[in-house]
Amino acid sequence: MIHRFPVRVYYEDTDMGGIVYHANYLRFIERARSDWVRNLGNDQNAMRDAGLIWVVRRIEADYLAPAKFDEELLIETEVKRVTPARLTMSQQVFRGETELFRAEVTVVCVNAATGAPIRLPAEIRALL
Repeated sequence: MIHRFPVRVYYEDTDMGGIVYHANYLRFIERARSDWVRNLGNDQNAMRDAGLIWVVRRIEADYLAPAKFDEELLIETEVKRVTPARLTMSQQVFRGETELFRAEVTVVCVNAATGAPIRLPAEIRALL
């Protein structure tokens, strides 16, 4: 299953040359992951209230081509691996058919109070 999330590049997303600032791709893919998790039925507010939160453990990113002011982009998110403790996803940013950015993102659950890693809850693994 591939989740698709549209994004428009705003002026605030760009550098002086009108090119998307490199760190903003991380913001774009974060929004896409949050929307994907919400669409799966995983209530992150309820998770936090239960003492669990998602955190990014690792990101490997490749910048392939620039995005520019006012362009429409599409972020695709796909699960690659689920283990008892980790979820790894592939995320790609496209402008039309052109791939601009790709990342492999590993997230884990941690105890909200202590920050200690915990196993992914069974109900979350079942959603994936």
